[in-house]
Amino acid sequence: MKNVPLLINGEFSQSQAEQYIEVTNPADNSLIAKAPCATETELDMAVASAKAAFESWREVPVPERARVMMRYQQLLKEHHNELAEILSSETGKTFADAKGDVWRGIEVVEQAINVSSMMMGETAENVARGIDTYSYIQPLGVCLGITPFNFPAMIPLWMFPMAIACGNTFVLKPSEQDPLTPTRLAELFLQAGAPKGVLNVVHGGKDQVNHLLNHDDIKAVSFVGSVPVGQHIYKTATDNMKRAQCFAGAKNHSVIMPDANKSQVLSNLVGASVGAAGQRCMAISVAVFVGDSQDWIPELAEMLKEVKPGLWNDDNAGYGPLISPQAKQRVLSLIEQGKLEGAECLLDGSEFTLAGYEAGNWVGPTMFNNVTEDMVIYQQEIFGPVLCCMSVETLEEAIALVNRNPFGNGTSIFTASGAAARKYQHEIEVGQVGINVPIPVPLPFFSFTGWKNSFYGDLHAYGKQAVRFYTETKTITSRWFEDDIPSGPNMTITLK
Repeated sequence: MKNVPLLINGEFSQSQAEQYIEVTNPADNSLIAKAPCATETELDMAVASAKAAFESWREVPVPERARVMMRYQQLLKEHHNELAEILSSETGKTFADAKGDVWRGIEVVEQAINVSSMMMGETAENVARGIDTYSYIQPLGVCLGITPFNFPAMIPLWMFPMAIACGNTFVLKPSEQDPLTPTRLAELFLQAGAPKGVLNVVHGGKDQVNHLLNHDDIKAVSFVGSVPVGQHIYKTATDNMKRAQCFAGAKNHSVIMPDANKSQVLSNLVGASVGAAGQRCMAISVAVFVGDSQDWIPELAEMLKEVKPGLWNDDNAGYGPLISPQAKQRVLSLIEQGKLEGAECLLDGSEFTLAGYEAGNWVGPTMFNNVTEDMVIYQQEIFGPVLCCMSVETLEEAIALVNRNPFGNGTSIFTASGAAARKYQHEIEVGQVGINVPIPVPLPFFSFTGWKNSFYGDLHAYGKQAVRFYTETKTITSRWFEDDIPSGPNMTITLK
C-alpha cells in the first residue's frame, strides 16, 4: 500500500493533504493505495505550473510537439503489459480487457502524432483587390481533464495528448477510485521528453474538482462520467466562461432484425452487454428484438449463463468485479426493482460469489425479458452486467423506441438488409451507430460523438473535433503595397 503522489511542475511528490481516499482491489476490497485530496494550495500550484509552461510550450514548433507524442506512443507500447496489470489490479478488469483499454488510448496518441496537418489553417488570395485572408490555429492555454473509473488509461489518453500536441498545457484529475494507472501514464509521458509543467496530475474528489472549475486560469474542461455530475461540471465551467465538453450517461440499444445472422447476433450481444461487467458507457444494455427474432431470447439467456466472472489473470473469466461495494449495491437494488416492476428475470446473477473472494464486488450475468419503457431498469443506466430485452413488431417501432430514449450515446442494428441498415442509420437520433457492429466506438481519426443527454457541449473528443476544441482560430486580413518591395537581388538560397 502506498500514497499516490501528485505531479506538479515535472516533479512527483507526496501531498500535504489531511484527507485521503482508499483505493481498493475490487476482487476482494483489499487496500492497495491511498489517493490524496489535494489541498487548494497544491491545486493552485498545479495550475500555475501549467500556466507558466504554456508560455514556452506554445512556441515549440508543431513537428517537435508531435515528436514527443511519437516517443510517448512507443513507450506506451513497450509498457503495454505493465500498464494492463496495474489497471487490472485497481479496476478488476480481465487482463485482455485491460490491454484493450490501454490500446484504445495508444491509438489516440498515434493520432496526436498527426497534429501538424490538423493544425493547418486556411487561406484565400485576393478576397478583395490586393487583399489576402488567412487563418491560424492557436492553443487556448491551461486545459483540465476529469476522468472516470471505468477506463483509467483510455480516457486520460483521449484528453491530454491531443490537448498538449495542440500546444496547450494540462491538469489531469483522474478518478480517485483508480489513480495508479494515470500516474504511470504521466511517468511515461515525462520519460518521453515532456517539459516540466506541461502535464500536471492532482487527486481528490468533488471539492478539488469544484476548485479547479472555478479557477480563472483554466480555459477548457473535458469530463467523462455520469449525467448529474456532467450537468454540474458543464454548467459550472460555462458559467465561469470556460469551454467545456462533458460526456455523460447512456442507454444503448441494439436492434435485432429477423434476417440477421443469429449466431453472430447472440455472440456479440453477450460480449457487448456484460463485458467489463457492463461498466462501459458504450455497453449494449437494451436488446430490441424485431418480429420473429424474439424467438432467440431463450438461447441468448443460455449463452449468458455460461459467462463466468473471475480474476484478472484467469483466462477463462468473462469479466471481473464491479468497481466498488457501492456500485454493486446499486446494481443489485436495480435488479430487485426490475423484478418488482414485473420484468421477467430469465437470468439472475445477484447471488454470484467467487470462491475465496467472497468480499469482492461480484455480480453474475443478469437478463430481463418483457421490459417496458416505464420501468426503472429501462430508464436508468444500470452500469452493471444486466441486459434488458424488449420486443417490437417492425423496424419503425424499434426506431421510434430508441428515439424516445433521452440518451443518444451509441446504438447498433443487426441485419442482412442494406435497406434496413440505411433506414436505421439515417433516422436514428443517436451519435454513434453500428451496423452489425455491437459497440461502435470510432477510431481516433473520427470523433466520439454522443448525442442528447449523453453529451453536453459542442465539440467532441479526439479526432478533428478535439483539435477544434483545444484551439482557437485567428483570422488575418492583409494588404501589402508594391512601393514597399525592396530593391536589389538576393544572391543566396536563404530567405531574407
